[in-house]
Amino acid sequence: MEAKVSLAHGSGGRLTRELVQSLFLPRLANDALAELSDSARVQLDGRPLLFTTDSFVVKPLEFPGGDIGKLAVCGTVNDLAVSGGRPLWLSCGLIIEEGLPIAVLERVADSIAAAARDAGVSVVCGDTKVVEAGGADGLFINTAGIGVPIAGYAPGPIRPGDQVLVSGTIGDHEAAIFQARENLGRRLAIASDCASLHGLVAAMLATGVAVRVMRDPTRGGIGAALNELLAGSGCSVQLEEDAIPLREEVRGMCELVGFDPMYLANEGKLVCFAAAEGAAALLAAMKAHALGADAAVIGEAVADKRERVYLRSGFGGSRIVAMPSGVQLPRIC
Repeated sequence: MEAKVSLAHGSGGRLTRELVQSLFLPRLANDALAELSDSARVQLDGRPLLFTTDSFVVKPLEFPGGDIGKLAVCGTVNDLAVSGGRPLWLSCGLIIEEGLPIAVLERVADSIAAAARDAGVSVVCGDTKVVEAGGADGLFINTAGIGVPIAGYAPGPIRPGDQVLVSGTIGDHEAAIFQARENLGRRLAIASDCASLHGLVAAMLATGVAVRVMRDPTRGGIGAALNELLAGSGCSVQLEEDAIPLREEVRGMCELVGFDPMYLANEGKLVCFAAAEGAAALLAAMKAHALGADAAVIGEAVADKRERVYLRSGFGGSRIVAMPSGVQLPRIC
């Protein structure tokens, strides 16, 4: 462990995982926490529930395709959805900086309400705190979410031959945040993909295809998400770069500033492993949904105890996509 916290500890990559595993897990150890999934699986009087929490410190508060309010609802709903859950209730705590314009707070509150309605969830409790000017950079939001597991979904271990699917173009959210910060609005027409994925997940699970595991690749992008999912699986993944959907505007931005799209954050996409024999049916169901129109099969799991992510380019070369150790852009969610 490093002596002080750095921005990289919040990147969703190697240092984030080290912070969680070395500092928090030994002190807070319990069976539900040990899974380290997007949502904890808990029991209440014998009834299974899913429980998650998240915090949002995005800068700027408003960006193409959304704002911190929409992001807070969608991000929490998605953590429940990719855990195989039907989201029901949210909490919402706001830490507001003195001097924030009331008009901004009204717009954020409207976004929270609209996103909750769209997702079919209720914000059933909340809290507000105000800190002095300079203490919160405008507004921070913390949420918690409760849902119930969708009947029939039984996540299982990744197996050799499983197909890797992504629900659409990668990196749109982080690219939109960068665009907003650097005032590139007219040069790059990029909007965040911020959206609630519960409907897409329900459509996927309704196929009956054996979906092993799902993840919404937020901080650290699909590079970090796949490395996390492979841990302990005894498998590696071979990805095909040409199969990964990527908007030309995002590709151009990455080439301009040196970002790796494999590590760009998403807020309305999921990545999953599914049994090979059902991959075609699953892909068809994803493409039939508005949020999966650009879905694609992007790779395959292979037996390999090194548990690595390999990316093969269209030119035949291959590179390892390791767990990120730094941060491309802080405060993206």
